[in-house]
Amino acid sequence: MKAIILTVITAFSLAVPASYAVEPCSGQGCCSVKNNPVLPGFHADPEVLYAEQTGKYYIYSTTDGTPGWGGYYFHVFSSPDLKSWTDEGIMLDLKSDQVPWATGNAWAPAIIERKEADGYKYYFYYSGHSKEADTKQIGVAVADNPAGPFRDLGHPIVTKSPAGHGQQIDVDVFADPVSGKHYLYWGNGYMAVAELNDDLLSIKEETVKVITPEGGTLETYAFREAPYVFFRNGTYYFLWSVDDTGSPNYHVAYGTSDSPTGPIKVADPCTILIQDPSKQIYGPAHNSVLNIPGTDQWRIVYHRINKDHIDPSKSPGIHREVCIDKMEFNPDGSIKPVTPTL
Repeated sequence: MKAIILTVITAFSLAVPASYAVEPCSGQGCCSVKNNPVLPGFHADPEVLYAEQTGKYYIYSTTDGTPGWGGYYFHVFSSPDLKSWTDEGIMLDLKSDQVPWATGNAWAPAIIERKEADGYKYYFYYSGHSKEADTKQIGVAVADNPAGPFRDLGHPIVTKSPAGHGQQIDVDVFADPVSGKHYLYWGNGYMAVAELNDDLLSIKEETVKVITPEGGTLETYAFREAPYVFFRNGTYYFLWSVDDTGSPNYHVAYGTSDSPTGPIKVADPCTILIQDPSKQIYGPAHNSVLNIPGTDQWRIVYHRINKDHIDPSKSPGIHREVCIDKMEFNPDGSIKPVTPTL
């Protein structure tokens, strides 16, 4: 890793760690969760990580329930088995000196673990509101442990839209197992990709390009936000969210590619996660994906609108909760529609 100077801030917590139980299940990993949502209170935009260093699972999320999506800090939750979750506290506060370039709007994080010469490192990417630019930009913080303390780089690494419109939000990071390269994805109204430099703290500007899936409608696959990329059996899968985060119709579509930089072929059918009003499940989208280590078992971790806030007068777009369900594949590699559970 290249030598860099980072401002070291001691991580802190405003909450005493607490555990939240999910119904146990047999077998490795976890069965379909029976106690959705899995986190207490309102959270959105979940990013899931299995950390080799600790042998635990982690969820990082947007703190929700605040008017105007005004949450300004990130919590991290840990679990040894995907059955019970412990709140490890606040790991990044955008209104503190911990992040000198931002004033708030801590949104939609992504994280990656990398084993380096001096041990494991965790690179945490996120959106924040820039003081200088008065708009949303993407920053990065680093830690030696998945729960922190995290050290922010001190400035954003994505500051403008390559599409000429939309906010710099909803970041995803992907380690390509084929090339060994790392990629960053982001976008609001467009999907962008860029290769990261070896330090994982900056992007190669000459590699930035827009790869938005073309076409679609709000009922099918018109890209809105929240790209997520993973690799399975030689195929790159691209997932994204359709419609508005406060809409019951907010849902997940997907496509595939032979490359981590596209082009993306939209699947047919392409919708893999959508509302089920008969169960009072609304707006399930903005997801991450987990492969249970050592298996071909997969989970989709996503947020959906709290059923008591689905009425437009009750601000559904800021009352979201985090859930986990099984994600399965057909023999041809296509993704089966996910059944959202209670």
